Amino acid sequence: MIWRLVVLGGLCVFLLGAEGRSSQSRGRMVTFHRTQQDGSQGQARARPRRETSSSSSSSGISRPSHGPPFTSCRTPLTPAEHKILDDNTHETGFNGDDGSYVILTWVGDGTGVVLVLSTFSAPIDTFLEGGSSRLYRSTDYGKSFHDISDRINNTFIKEEFGVSVGPGSSVILTADIPVVDHRGGIILTSTDAGATFKFIQLPFHLAQPITYHFLNPYYLVAISIDGGLWLSLDFGAKWTKVHDGVHSFSWGAGINLFFSFSRTEAVDAEERGDLVLKRTTDLGKTFTTIHEDIFSFGYIGAFLFFSVMEDPRSPRVMYFSSDQGDTFSRALLPSASTEQFYSILDGDEEMLFMHVDNPGDTFFGTMYTSDDRGILFSKSLERHLFDGQRKSDFTNITSLRGVYLTNKLDEDGRIRSVISFNRGRTWRQLKKPDNVECGQQVKNCNLHIHGEHSRNNRIVPMLALSEPTAIGLVMAHGTVGDSLSSSQHPDVFVSSDGGYNWRGTLRGTHHYSILDSGGLIVAVEAQREGQVKTIKFSTDEGQCWKSYNFTEQPFFFAGLASEPGTKAMNVSVWGFRPEEDGQPMWVTITIDFQSLITRQCNDQDYEKWLAHSTDKGDLERNGCVLGVKETYRRLKKQSVCRNGKGFVVSKKQSPCLCTREDYLCDYGYYRHVNTSECVRQSSTPNKTLELCLNGEEDELFTAGYRKVPSDRCEGGFSPQLVEQTVIRPCGVKPSPGPPARPSSPITHFDTPRERLVLILVCAGAGVIVLIAIVSAVLAVKRVLYRNRAPAYRFSNLQIQDDENSITADLQSATSSNGTTCHQDSDDDLLQ
Repeated sequence: MIWRLVVLGGLCVFLLGAEGRSSQSRGRMVTFHRTQQDGSQGQARARPRRETSSSSSSSGISRPSHGPPFTSCRTPLTPAEHKILDDNTHETGFNGDDGSYVILTWVGDGTGVVLVLSTFSAPIDTFLEGGSSRLYRSTDYGKSFHDISDRINNTFIKEEFGVSVGPGSSVILTADIPVVDHRGGIILTSTDAGATFKFIQLPFHLAQPITYHFLNPYYLVAISIDGGLWLSLDFGAKWTKVHDGVHSFSWGAGINLFFSFSRTEAVDAEERGDLVLKRTTDLGKTFTTIHEDIFSFGYIGAFLFFSVMEDPRSPRVMYFSSDQGDTFSRALLPSASTEQFYSILDGDEEMLFMHVDNPGDTFFGTMYTSDDRGILFSKSLERHLFDGQRKSDFTNITSLRGVYLTNKLDEDGRIRSVISFNRGRTWRQLKKPDNVECGQQVKNCNLHIHGEHSRNNRIVPMLALSEPTAIGLVMAHGTVGDSLSSSQHPDVFVSSDGGYNWRGTLRGTHHYSILDSGGLIVAVEAQREGQVKTIKFSTDEGQCWKSYNFTEQPFFFAGLASEPGTKAMNVSVWGFRPEEDGQPMWVTITIDFQSLITRQCNDQDYEKWLAHSTDKGDLERNGCVLGVKETYRRLKKQSVCRNGKGFVVSKKQSPCLCTREDYLCDYGYYRHVNTSECVRQSSTPNKTLELCLNGEEDELFTAGYRKVPSDRCEGGFSPQLVEQTVIRPCGVKPSPGPPARPSSPITHFDTPRERLVLILVCAGAGVIVLIAIVSAVLAVKRVLYRNRAPAYRFSNLQIQDDENSITADLQSATSSNGTTCHQDSDDDLLQ
């Protein structure tokens, strides 16, 4: 499936990517559309929208007012700088191109190759009498383009499949041909970044885009329209059908391939939970059944997860595996009911974030974090916002380890932003920006960040942006005050230390991008109806801005596009101009800042920066987060120079002594407000709890604490309790110990009388023991059913992926930046 995201800036902008764990970061796709689309079409039925602020007037819509004022530095360009930029600004007009969609794709890492596919979104019979796709290619990062449509014989390419780009310089285009009278579809493959293409006739028709293996571009997987699972090991030259009735699939670690299939041809097998989850570890030669009666499954980080109906009368439950499906365990989530749905917000090899929604249309739920097995979950944040569009504002700040940002819906009905610097262990409100004052009438003055909820309501065009190579840098739209308000114009705010401190940098909404590993940021003001001609740029993380008019003929803005990875120093502004014949012409203007910022950075341009450091608290603990101190080498704000494409993030780590801050309270425990100790919940007495671990006999001993996943502290605090809770799975008794050795010689019973007495004694003892066992079992069952973990209802799962909250289908489970993965489990929300 293709994941999409609508960004509104006068027209619809879609960000696309192929499914699965294929390495799509190597070739990001951006699709621009010329006409405004009704955002309600084609969307799943959702709950009613909630206003961003309860202060909205019910009698009418008031115009937003400006928030608290702030000033930021504005520096004019010198004539010499203006001339340099003029000489290095390149405009391309796609004359005569009548495509309604333009899909941009970067191919390879640092190759400079950009493919642009101009196409339509309509049935194929619309174009039988004319019209075709056009393909353009640039080898200089978008400064110039050449029409290479003849290399694909002007074949009409499916817009919904886009351009599939894999590892290296591999590219796949999918032709749009009628299914009737054609044995199979046609794909066009390239191994040289689109310089040449090879036509391949498929023995089947594709139901969704082809998926690359995330490391080997020659390994391809596809599903046909009749549910066949097909594999190619030679980049599409030959295909082998390995299974029938397949509904979905996902690459795992190595060459592990997971897929769900139905034994029957019933179309509602997934809705009834009649799917079977299988795995192949040898590319389709042999198969292993992992579980039956599943509804759906996914793979994220190192976790395989699937929802199951264990009994026709029971609700659905979730299972996790951290060893590629060899063993699996039911997730144990406290304080949940069968009316709630679940969403996996984010995950990696060490932990998961899960949202458990409250019953009904409450628009909020509780966020939990898992242990390193994905089994035990601890409460992280209550009243976590989850809006009617099945979207969360949860965002991974990738520029600093352990930082997450999200919004919560408080009891007064207002939305407020919170941030965590320790992977969800604790949350706090964002500080007021340094250059903003709220005024005396505002009691609580904090920064609140607009997320996916606001973008769905067309309040902001972009989400919070951070990049792993731009250490500590975060850009986001927000408002300052008591809560997030739709009655206040959003502005752009910047943090240079991963969200600890903020400052206002641009008034109004903007499209922005990070270049040169944070050494350069650019922005274009969002114009809902007007045209654009100016780009703003900053070399000091938004402290000062310069403006450059890149054209004398303004055009309608479609979006910003830059090479993935933030190491480039050129950016393309896309849009269209109305022509005299009434047809709009696509236009791209590429600005190369490398000619303006010519000096390569040296050692004097960098400084040492201790991440997570504050002016308060113990100096020995200053900067300790997740058990380690990290000192980075990063660019000074006053240095105007190039990091360059060879820039590598440099940091030094030193472990910290363990404290209670490095531990979470385990299942059945909560953190005492005054002492910070983990105290047993009153509803969870010290007795054996039922928990199924790997479906076999196992015991889990807990002292009430568990170390935060990825925490690397050493020594210091070590949790020890006099009594340990024993969690015994599935009611299985503990394994018997070794037999005790007799303390006296063995007695033999040889005579018939002795044997009769022995038989009677044993029979009597057996009856007594049987009665005792039955009584004990009944007593234990009463206790267990009173205190056992509730069962949970799951169905189709949805994942919220990276890069400004791109929504991915279930198979696309790799998370990186921006608002990350979430799984939705309610059937009625997926209609």
